[in-house]
Amino acid sequence: MTPKFFDVHGHPNFAAFDKDRDEVVQRALEAGVFMNVVGTQKDTSKAAVELAEKYEGVFATVGLHPIHTSKSFHDKDEIGEEEKEFISRGEEFDYDFYKKLASHQKVAAIGECGLDYYRLISDTKKKQEENFVKQIELANKIGKPLMLHIRNAYKDAYDILKNRIKVKGDLHFFAGTIEEAKPFLDIGLTFSFTGVITFTHDYDEIIKFLPLDKIMAETDCPFVTPEPYRRKPLDGTRGRRNEPVYVIEVVKKIAEIRDTDFEKIRVALLQNSLALFALPC
Repeated sequence: MTPKFFDVHGHPNFAAFDKDRDEVVQRALEAGVFMNVVGTQKDTSKAAVELAEKYEGVFATVGLHPIHTSKSFHDKDEIGEEEKEFISRGEEFDYDFYKKLASHQKVAAIGECGLDYYRLISDTKKKQEENFVKQIELANKIGKPLMLHIRNAYKDAYDILKNRIKVKGDLHFFAGTIEEAKPFLDIGLTFSFTGVITFTHDYDEIIKFLPLDKIMAETDCPFVTPEPYRRKPLDGTRGRRNEPVYVIEVVKKIAEIRDTDFEKIRVALLQNSLALFALPC
């Protein structure tokens, strides 16, 4: 298989895809979309690897999301509805478990890991930092890049990374300013953007500013569905669920924002993705 696009960050391993996961993956692959399936804790990381094992063109990232280091509410689309509300277990990063999982040949990165200050409770920052550092150490040890989740915490995340990181890394769903991006550029990291760029101009300046070889496209599915697929039906029900094939819309929008030929952008973003994950395909 030869890829045309690469969704560097999505979650077809989540419960939102339980009814049609195989159809979703096949639809993307038939359109030339390769993908990185990202875990957020033990069970979703294991599920990411299992999905990657089934398909050529599908790879996995394993790790512990910062919000899962404490007990907290999270979207039912991630794990499902065993109860009406899903409560994160407050997992501690199990270095040996993730090291063993990461040894799989289809595991491309460690994460998604980092800092998330959007909802803070007591001791959250300390727990997030401790678990983040452990994942940086694992990535350094096995020589695989980091898939970074940073929300409202760019300075603190940079301070943790700058003297520790020895591998490549991507700031998934980057939502910072040009000034917040510059330190991460200085340590060689990349930035990926989601379908949110198709329905707001808030990201235009940063996408124009970044060097082309530092940009990639992602869906973060099942979340942030891009135009034209996000619009809610007239009956008021939820709009269409995001999926990996929609990364094509993100690539189109990046080309439009940068006022650059689509094919040039498509090839560049694909090459950037393959280089991040050190993939030969």
